[in-house]
Amino acid sequence: MMEPGLDLHEWQTRWEELQQLAADEPAETLPEIVRFVRGMLENDRRFDLSNPVVDERQDPEIVRNFLAAEDIALRIDAGADIEPPDVVTALDDLREVYEYLVADRAAP
Repeated sequence: MMEPGLDLHEWQTRWEELQQLAADEPAETLPEIVRFVRGMLENDRRFDLSNPVVDERQDPEIVRNFLAAEDIALRIDAGADIEPPDVVTALDDLREVYEYLVADRAAP
């Protein structure tokens, strides 16, 4: 396992790259952001996103926000036409999840 500071730096670097892409192509970038955040949740925080019951170490709002954003990303991947406000909401939800994870990782 890597040092927390190294993971955090990698997360921040990748997040910035994805945000730049999302500024130009939000719907096209959303699925990639979802995959990135899913990795953070599952690999670092050990969230079980396949289980609908949230355990005590998981923030229910974080799980709900992520799953809602993931649903929109899956619909985009499937070729569905998604309204721009729904994409913006999904990106905002993912930003909340990301900030939650980074704040937790950065805490002493």
